Parts: sequence; structure tokens; C-alpha cells
Amino acid sequence: MNGTLTVSRPRGSTASKLVAIMFAPLLMTGCETIGGWFDDDDYDPTEPVELNDIEETVVLDKRWSRSIGDGQGDGLYHINPLLEGGIIYAASSDGEVAAVRADTGKLLWDTELELPISGGVGKYRDALFLGGADGLVLRLSAEDGSEVWRADVSGEVLAAPQSNGTVVVAQSYDGKVSGFDFATGEKLWTHISDVPVLTLRGTSTPIIQGNTVIAGFADGKVLGMSLTDGSVVWEARVAIPQGRSEIERIVDIDGTMALQGSELYVASYQGRIAAIETRAGRKLWQRNVSAVSGVSVGFGNVYVADRDGTVSAFLRNGQGIRWQNIELGYRELSRPTPISSYVAVVDFEGYLHLLSQVDGTIVGRERPDSDGARADMIAEGNILYVYSNSGDLIAYDLETRD
Repeated sequence: MNGTLTVSRPRGSTASKLVAIMFAPLLMTGCETIGGWFDDDDYDPTEPVELNDIEETVVLDKRWSRSIGDGQGDGLYHINPLLEGGIIYAASSDGEVAAVRADTGKLLWDTELELPISGGVGKYRDALFLGGADGLVLRLSAEDGSEVWRADVSGEVLAAPQSNGTVVVAQSYDGKVSGFDFATGEKLWTHISDVPVLTLRGTSTPIIQGNTVIAGFADGKVLGMSLTDGSVVWEARVAIPQGRSEIERIVDIDGTMALQGSELYVASYQGRIAAIETRAGRKLWQRNVSAVSGVSVGFGNVYVADRDGTVSAFLRNGQGIRWQNIELGYRELSRPTPISSYVAVVDFEGYLHLLSQVDGTIVGRERPDSDGARADMIAEGNILYVYSNSGDLIAYDLETRD
């Protein structure tokens, strides 16, 4: 599906019925004029650019690889792995969950849940949390993968549930955020938000900060809610729906948000990237972007990949752009991941690109999987972990070429 976005029309509690596959970049203005310059009826300005040869100064040396079920499956999921305490926890859409040593790739345990997984992996101490495609929230033991409890929700859970050891929070695709008792799985509260007529297929991952849970929604808003009862503590609008058609008015916040101290960085589709002060929900700065894969922070920058393939490094202090790279146009880039002095992104053909954090120059390239890798990558030290769409969990050592 080169250059495409999946759009869904929420209907009651199902909220996951596929109604259209659209060429998202066609929403940009000026396409007809550009086409006229080339006088070519076959010219498509949103066609993914061909990759140019680069001078590699950094290489990715495969340390180990392990297969985890069917990976992301056919549901366009973003089932993110998690690294903690030297162990990577990963889940596949067909229900396989595994714990793997991060340094060697040695399998510590795996389990077959025999149910479809759509969101994961969250963790608090000895508890793992997963979201089910059939409207489930699950708590497993991090020691052996055994199930502790499961709870029902009214829609797919497309991101990892989170917990502080007292409450487990899960966001479902139908616009609801629910809190569950950590020990028993009993539902404590539910916050219901209005869902637009059309939305993108996905949700951001909730963030717990103190007694507040922070969540992004399909209407372009970020809310801070009380963990005690789900009441709204503060609200910040990242994007304002604009345009006459429902497609033009899509402003979902679907990608990963980044929290640094009391500053939250978040990006929306057809909207903005914004920095929000989380004590009161006050916006510190914002810039126009259209992103679905989320943001990351490093080297004093906030990184985001636009839907048109532009990778941008915004200064964290709000003073503008440090650099932009436009060489990966319309290649459906993953969330940028800082590693050492570089930023890694994966495109729709499965090519992993390393960009310099200093100026955005592409300095390295590898191809983990031709099927791509939608899940967020993980970086620790000079090791980069990639979980491909087909289920290969791969560890790479980053090495500078002499």
C-alpha cells in the first residue's frame, strides 16, 4: 500500500470498520500545478522517491535475530516491543508473547495466548499489559507470561495499556479511556470522548505522570485526566479540523508522544507538532506538520517524520528548526528514533536510514525486512532493536566506519 493511509468510520462500539483507503498526500495543495509543469498524465507528485546512493560512514552490524509469531499481522497494527532490565518483551498479532535477553537474543520464555493482539507491550514491575483486537485488556506475569486477569472494553485496544501499580489505563479505538484495578482488573472508570466521522486507524499510547494520565484523541486534543476517576484535569488542542470534507478535517493524534520532565511533545495528522507544559496543559510552542508515527526527543531536538517524507529536527526550546531532510519523500516513514549521534527511520520498503543528529545527512542504511517495520524502534547505547512487520526482532550494533 505505497503512499496510503487507512481511514475508518467509527460506528458505535465497533469503531474499526474499514471504509476507505486514501492517498493522503493528495490533500496537499498545488499538485495540479506541479503536474502541469511536467505535462505528463502519468506523473504522480506523491509517488515515493527512489533512493539515492549514499556514502556510508556508519554501519549496522546484526548482533542477533529472533522470530516472534506473525509480527504485526494484517491489521495494520503498531504492536511496540518494550525493553526493561535487559529484557525485551514483544508480542505478535496472532497472540505470541515472548521475553528475550537484549544482549544475546536468548529466549527466556514465550506463550501463546490464542487470541488476537492489537496493542502492546506495557509494563509495571512484574506485570505486562496487552490490548486485544476483540476488545480486551490483559495483564500477564513478566516472569513467565502467564495470564493474571483480562477485562473487557468496547473496542480494539491499539496501543499498550499503562499502569502505576494501582490503576491500569487503556485507550480503545472508539474514543474511550478506561481505568482498571491493578490487582483484579475491575473497571474503575471510563472517560468518553467524541469521535469524528472519519478517523485514522490507531491511537497514541497513554502516558502516566504522577496522578494524571495523558492521552491524545482523534479530535486533535490532548487531555490530562485524573487516575482516580477519569475526570479532566486539563485540555490542550494540538490541531483544529479544517476543510469542507470529512477527509480534510482528520486531525488524529495517533503516534507516540514524548514526555521530558513536565514538557510533552506531540504531533497530529494534518495539524501541528506542539510542546505542552503538563502541569496545566499550557502550550509552549507549535509548528505545522502532518504526522502519524509520533515524535521523539534527543540532542536538544524534537524529531518528527511528516507524511510527505520530510524528517525535521525542531529545537526543543521552540526557537525553530535545526534541520530538515527531504530525501525520503512519501516513503511512509516510521517514528524517528535517536541512537548515539544519529536518528533512525524505517520506510515502507523496509530500508532503515540513519541520519546525523547534527544536520540530517543520511549516513547509513540497512534493510531489516522488505515488509517494513511500523513498530517503534528501541535504542540503548549503540544497539538498535527493530521489530519488523513480519515478526523478526533484530538487534543491530551501530559502528562508525573508519
